[in-house]
Amino acid sequence: MDKLMFENRPDVEPEDKAQESAVKESEQGGSAWLETLRTIVIAVLIAVGVRTFAYEPFNIPSSSMEPTLLVGDYLFVSKLSYGYSRHSLPFGLPLFSGRILFSEPEAGDVAVFAYPRDNKTDYIKRIVGLPGDKIEVRDGILYINDVAAKRELLSASEVAALGYDTPGGLLYYETLPNGRRHLIREVNDSKPLDNWGPELVPAGHFFAMGDNRDNSLDSRADVGYVPFENLVGRADILFFSHDGSSPWWKFWTWPSAIRFGRIGDAIE
Repeated sequence: MDKLMFENRPDVEPEDKAQESAVKESEQGGSAWLETLRTIVIAVLIAVGVRTFAYEPFNIPSSSMEPTLLVGDYLFVSKLSYGYSRHSLPFGLPLFSGRILFSEPEAGDVAVFAYPRDNKTDYIKRIVGLPGDKIEVRDGILYINDVAAKRELLSASEVAALGYDTPGGLLYYETLPNGRRHLIREVNDSKPLDNWGPELVPAGHFFAMGDNRDNSLDSRADVGYVPFENLVGRADILFFSHDGSSPWWKFWTWPSAIRFGRIGDAIE
């Protein structure tokens, strides 16, 4: 009887239980906040790691690489391709000199590099000369070690099939001596940079040219030879492209500005 009376006596604990519940909810709220913060930190570290050691996104602001790359293209650059230098790090932090795990570019690679004059601005051009190569341009024709890069003029129908408008210029397929083939654009073959060299590419440096040959600041002028330490990575694939015809605030017109046909294209 005493036991039964004890079990059924009025409970004096509801207030204590409410306080305990509030404490648990507070602890759970704090735990959830810490878990969210932890997730954000991990996500940021993963993003920084991928950007530093694997792939970094870039966009194209100028026409110097047309017709290969157009203004409004967004691409992934492989950091794995050429190894790592301080220019692979966020903000170009000078934590070490030279390169580690270095693999030399091939002639024909489209590469991003730090502008040698300030070591900060990112440029994108095509590597056409390796250390020790003799580079010359004669009447618009590129010569590498005295071997002319073959040019094939595209017909109007071929240009139309590419969906690329070339006012005031011509499109060619250029084939480098190593067999790499890509598109270039020429206004004509009598522009100031259509005759250059010959010069030997110094050791530890590369010669870079824009595919828009008459509208590119590259190793023929201003940029000069690109030190191997300045290489950031190889441009591999387009992940987005727009033609700039849609203002940012007219969101309903965005789809009409997207170049869907370029998304996912490999960069050659």
